Amino acid sequence: MQELIHSLTVAPFMEMGQYPDFLIQVVWEGFVAGILYALIALGFVLIYKASGVFNFAQGIMVVFSALVLIGLHEAGMPAWIALIATIGVMGILAMGIERFVLRKLVNQHDAILLMATIGLTLVLKGAGQLFFGGETKSMISDELGFSSGAYDWEVFDGLVIFQHIDIAAAVIAVLMVIALSLFFSKTRIGRALRAVADDHQAALSVGISLNQIWAIVWFASGIVALVTGIMWGARSDVSFALEIIALKALAVLILGGFTSIAGAIVGGLLVGIGEKLFEVYWGPIFGGGVEAWFAYVLALIFLLFRPQGLFGERIIERV
Repeated sequence: MQELIHSLTVAPFMEMGQYPDFLIQVVWEGFVAGILYALIALGFVLIYKASGVFNFAQGIMVVFSALVLIGLHEAGMPAWIALIATIGVMGILAMGIERFVLRKLVNQHDAILLMATIGLTLVLKGAGQLFFGGETKSMISDELGFSSGAYDWEVFDGLVIFQHIDIAAAVIAVLMVIALSLFFSKTRIGRALRAVADDHQAALSVGISLNQIWAIVWFASGIVALVTGIMWGARSDVSFALEIIALKALAVLILGGFTSIAGAIVGGLLVGIGEKLFEVYWGPIFGGGVEAWFAYVLALIFLLFRPQGLFGERIIERV
């Protein structure tokens, strides 16, 4: 028993102190994963603030947008034209969702909207498999701007390596999170979004177009999905397995709060860095595979002791 307690508490921290360069490498990889989790979670937050439902389609939107980009590029389009065309596709998709799905469900029960997003997930998954096939596709391409062989920065005599793909992913994700945060907190559209999030009927009564807000939010969510799909695809290829990774954003939202952009960022970093540290230093004790369940166990703990998350609002209802 004493040996087990030592291996769970003292030994991992001793190892961290003995090999600080390796610790920095682990924390960096966790940071990159965490900021990408945060970016995925941000897409969920935008939809939740606008409609009050958890958008199950966000995960498949990450995969679908990346598949569209790769498919257009493979069809002969130059990389930047394919990127612009993919943004156009996500815009058309957003307007289509608003016109043919959401517009018919205004003021309906949240459960109906939730089922609509589940149905949308199945439609996008089927469309992706129909047009692009089910095999894994590579985002690694010199023309697309990604290469698997170069490193941009080495420190501690090369013991800590920062891959240029990871640096690009972290920088782009941080800039996008900042841009979206400013857009939805400082602009007229952002204020309208907050009004819609508080009360659909009240927002309609003061002249806010619910249809327009939903279209804008779904388009923004689609762009977030596209950027995330590109970054994840560049790190680990594009396949429908990315949909499962994207669902880790549910744990991120539970940690940070479903309506908080800051919560999405903090929650993503907690999950990303935490799962890497536990996988490396505590993984052998649990038989490995800690990354597969760490986020959900952490979310369960938060549900037990702080269900509203770190930045969420406590909801008090009279019964």
